Amino acid sequence: MSLLEFKNVCKEFDHKPILKNVSFKVESGRIVGLLGKNGTGKTTIIKLINDLLTPTSGEVLINGNKPGIESKKIVAYLPERSYLDRSKKVSQILEYFCDFYENFDITKARKLLKDLGLEENARIAKMSKGMIEKLQLILVMSREADLYVLDEPLGGVDPATRDYILDTILSNFKVGASVIISTHLIADIERILDDVIFVDQGEIVLVDSTDDLREKTNQSIDEVFRGMFRC
Repeated sequence: MSLLEFKNVCKEFDHKPILKNVSFKVESGRIVGLLGKNGTGKTTIIKLINDLLTPTSGEVLINGNKPGIESKKIVAYLPERSYLDRSKKVSQILEYFCDFYENFDITKARKLLKDLGLEENARIAKMSKGMIEKLQLILVMSREADLYVLDEPLGGVDPATRDYILDTILSNFKVGASVIISTHLIADIERILDDVIFVDQGEIVLVDSTDDLREKTNQSIDEVFRGMFRC
């Protein structure tokens, strides 16, 4: 049984199709790039995984079950936009996560805070956008989840910080778990990916392992993407 499966999923808003017969699988122990230009359906797919939207038709399964209360216990989600209470301190956010999630490792979170140069007594309102994105990543990666879903985790950080963020992701997810990274910054992340899913205009246009795709095309993943979408 696959960790995650989409079966002929369609999603419409106001009778306008956003996803069209989307089908793919994610197995355990894989780092998967959900890749596409902005506005092509990546975030809709992620919201379906996290039970923030329901399919118009088709089925989403996580460990064989539809998204819901049980799946949220094993899926750690990093949204593209901040959701943190700006009036709180970092230490208060850590305590909240510790109370809310049984699988939250506060010791790991404190280590990552130190590694990424964030202070527990800092107030969210005083932090920059990049610092808040680092904090949200720390909160997600400090959970012992089965599936980590990261929506544009590199969008608000400078290029010099991106490799450090990727190494943080690589070294902190649970052994045997899978990671889905949605991004349009393909050149920055392709070195850590096992598989890729290309999305265009609400459709899945390519699913492959990165090693097989590079061998078949003699190109980098970024080059394949740019050639396919004429970036």
